[in-house]
Amino acid sequence: MSAKYSLESDLELALELASIADEITMARYLAQDLVITTKPDNTPVTDADRATEEALRKHLAIVRPTDGLVGEEFGNENKDSARYWVMDPIDGTKNFMRGVPTWATLIGLVERQSDGSEKVIVGTVSAPALSRRWYASTGNGAFTILNGGKPRQISVSKVSELSNASITYSDFQGWSDRLTKFHKLIADCTRSRGLGDFWSHMLVAEGAVDIAAEPSLALWDMAALDIIVREAGGTFTNLTGEAGPFGGSGISTNTLLHSKVMAALN
Repeated sequence: MSAKYSLESDLELALELASIADEITMARYLAQDLVITTKPDNTPVTDADRATEEALRKHLAIVRPTDGLVGEEFGNENKDSARYWVMDPIDGTKNFMRGVPTWATLIGLVERQSDGSEKVIVGTVSAPALSRRWYASTGNGAFTILNGGKPRQISVSKVSELSNASITYSDFQGWSDRLTKFHKLIADCTRSRGLGDFWSHMLVAEGAVDIAAEPSLALWDMAALDIIVREAGGTFTNLTGEAGPFGGSGISTNTLLHSKVMAALN
């Protein structure tokens, strides 16, 4: 842990950043003059995505000038720092564009450990159109807030068999040669829903579903999700079982089911 900043102050800052983002995103949500362009990877981006990340970058430059930053819209800045913030200004941009309320700002803080590895130590997911927020910090548990109310600690489910499990995912794109195995995994579970994006993983953290799976994700899609799932008692890895948000895909489970999910997919 950095001697300069406490974990408590890091979490306070993450929540402050989320509030800054909420004000900007909600002002542009359902706006008739929303400006939409296409990025080089053929994914859409709105003026709200860019304005949100710009505001968060500006605030961090003032209050944490030595911290690094990795953002979806404007790239890396001081990423070689001992710690760096990871942000997705709007996860679920296509939903945001269409008026579907399932979108969120994702903010995580990664810190380099003494052994050279990297670990997310703080994370927040803010979904103002759903009136929901989730957050966690290392060793302090995971919490959710509904309608600006009192924080409620959350924990994963105790379902231990796939035959009793509920699974959620985004869609069937990107599974490649694992698609048949993924279909079989879904069939082995008792319930499946294509909710997708951040919400699938937050539902795992809350114990509302037991497995969330996405085959292709970037660091900014996962950093905040990783620590919230872990602090709720769950496990977050990539498709091959590599722990953390650095492996290009995201599988959240209640931990009890993780080895069975890994076996099914590999």
